[in-house]
Amino acid sequence: MNHLQGKKSSDKEGKSQSSLVSKLFRASKPSPPKPDLKKETSELETNDSQTDKQLETESKIKSLGIEKDLRSDMVKMEQFFQKLGKKPNSSSINLNNCGLTLDDIAELVALLPLLPDLEELDISWNNFIGGALKPIMLQLHHVSKLKIIRLNNCRLTVDDVLELGEVLKTSPDLEELNLSWNSCVGGNLSQILQGIQEGSKVQILRLIDCDLTAEDAASVGHVLLLMQNLKVFDLSINRNIGCNLTVIAQGLKNTPWLNILKLHTCGLTQDSIQILGTAFGHLSELRELDLSGNKELGGGFKDSAAHLAHLKYLQVLDLHQCSLLEEDVASLTQVIPLLSSLQELDLSANKKVGSSSENLLSRLRFLPELATLLINGCALGKDAFAALAEASMYLPALKILDLSWNKYVGGNLNMLLETLKLSAALQVLRLRSCSLVAEDMTFLASVMQTGHLAKLQQLDLSYNDNISNEGWAVFSQNVPFLKELTELDISLRPANFRECGLWFGHLLNGLTKLPLLSELGIQRWRIPEPQEEELEYFNQEHKRNIHFDYGGFQ
Repeated sequence: MNHLQGKKSSDKEGKSQSSLVSKLFRASKPSPPKPDLKKETSELETNDSQTDKQLETESKIKSLGIEKDLRSDMVKMEQFFQKLGKKPNSSSINLNNCGLTLDDIAELVALLPLLPDLEELDISWNNFIGGALKPIMLQLHHVSKLKIIRLNNCRLTVDDVLELGEVLKTSPDLEELNLSWNSCVGGNLSQILQGIQEGSKVQILRLIDCDLTAEDAASVGHVLLLMQNLKVFDLSINRNIGCNLTVIAQGLKNTPWLNILKLHTCGLTQDSIQILGTAFGHLSELRELDLSGNKELGGGFKDSAAHLAHLKYLQVLDLHQCSLLEEDVASLTQVIPLLSSLQELDLSANKKVGSSSENLLSRLRFLPELATLLINGCALGKDAFAALAEASMYLPALKILDLSWNKYVGGNLNMLLETLKLSAALQVLRLRSCSLVAEDMTFLASVMQTGHLAKLQQLDLSYNDNISNEGWAVFSQNVPFLKELTELDISLRPANFRECGLWFGHLLNGLTKLPLLSELGIQRWRIPEPQEEELEYFNQEHKRNIHFDYGGFQ
C-alpha cells in the first residue's frame, strides 16, 4: 500500500509539472503489462531528481545572465553620471545645469527603465531639453513613484508642455512641480494642469517667469481647488496675473496648509490687496508673503491692510518696491505690530517710508523676533531715522540690518550706538552709499573695540566716497576686532577712482588676523606700487583663499 500511495503522489506531482517536463525531457518508455512498483517508483524518483537538477541549472544560468546584465547596466549608469560630475542614485536624478547634449539626453532615456524606484527628476537649466522632452516623458509613464519634477529654464516647446500634461495624469504621488523660466508654459498651462486630479499630493508649485496669461491665471485658480495639500505657491514675474486675481484668490481658500505665497512682479494693482484679503482668513498657516515689485500696488493698503492681521503666524513680509504711499504706511503702522511672529520685514525702495514712517518704524519694537530688517533706499529723514534708532534697541534677535542708499545715515551713525551695543546677534550690516564720513568710521571703530560687533560676518561700506584717508585708517586699524568677518566691501562708486593711502597697509595687516575672511571688495581703488607689492606678498606668504575684487589695478 505504501508503494501505491507513493505512486499516486508521484503521479499527481508529475501532472502538475507536465508542461515543463515535456519541454525538458523526452517521453518515458512504455510500462510493461505487469509493472514492477518498486522499479517504477525508483524511475519516477530518478526523473524527479533529474527535473530538479535541470531546473536548478536553468535557474542558475538565468540568474547569471540577469546579474551580468545588471552589472553591465550599472557600469553604463556610473559612466553616464560620472562624466557629468554626478553620482548615480536609484531614487534621484539631479542633472541641474549639466550642459546636457542631445546624445546625453538619448543616454538618459535609455537608463530611465533601469530606475523603477525614481522619485526625483531635476534636469533644469539645460537648453537642449527643449524639443527633446517627449522620449523622457514617455519613459516616465512607467515610473509610478515619481514625486518631484523640476524643468526650470529648459526652453520647453509646446509639444513638451503637452507631453508633460499626459505624464502628470499617471503621477498620483507627485509632490513638487517646477517649470519656472519656460515661456512656452504661458498660454498652455491648462494642458499641463489637466493632469492634476482631485486629492492631489502636490505640495510645491513654482511657475516663475512663465509668461502666463490671464487665461492661465484662471486655470491655476481652478486647479487650486484640487490642491488641498499645497504648501509653496510661486507665480512671481508673471505680469498678467494681476488682472485675473479673483479666481486665484478663490482657489487659495482651499489651500489651508499653504506656507509660502509669492506674487513678486505680478502686475498687482490697488484692488489686489482687497481681492487677496478675502483669502487671507483661510490661510492660517501662511509663513511667507511676497508682494514685492508690484509698482501699481501703492494706495492698495489704505483700506485693506487690515486683512494682513489674519496672518497671525506670518514670519516674512516682503513689500519692497511697491510704491507705497503715505496712506499705505499709515495703515501698515496699525497692522504690522500685530504680526508678532514676524522675523523678516522688507520695506526697501519705498521712498514715502522715509518721509512718513516715524510711527511705523517706532512700532517695530513690538516685533521681538525680528531678525532681518531691510529698509534700503527709503529716503529716511531725521525723524524716521531717530524713530528707527530708538525702536531697534528692542530688537534683540536682529541679525541683518540694511540701511543702504539712505543719505541721512552719514554723519549720524552714532544714533545707532545703543542698537549696535545691544544687538549681540548682528551678523550682516549694510551701509552702502550712506554718505558716511570720517566721524562715522571713528564711531564704528569704537564699537568694534568694545566687542559689540563680535558676531559680524558681512560688512558693506561701499560707495561712501567722502570718507577721508584718516577715516579709513582708523577703521583699518580696528578691523582685527571683527574676528568672524567673512566679507568686507569698501569699493568706490563706478567711474570714481582714488589713490589708496597708507591705511591700506594697516588693512592688509588686519586681514592676517581675520581667519574667516574670504571676500574683500576694493573696486576702483588705485593701489600704488609699494601697496601692490604688499598685496602680492600677502597672497604668497599667508596662502589665504581670499578673493580680492578690485577689477584690475588702475
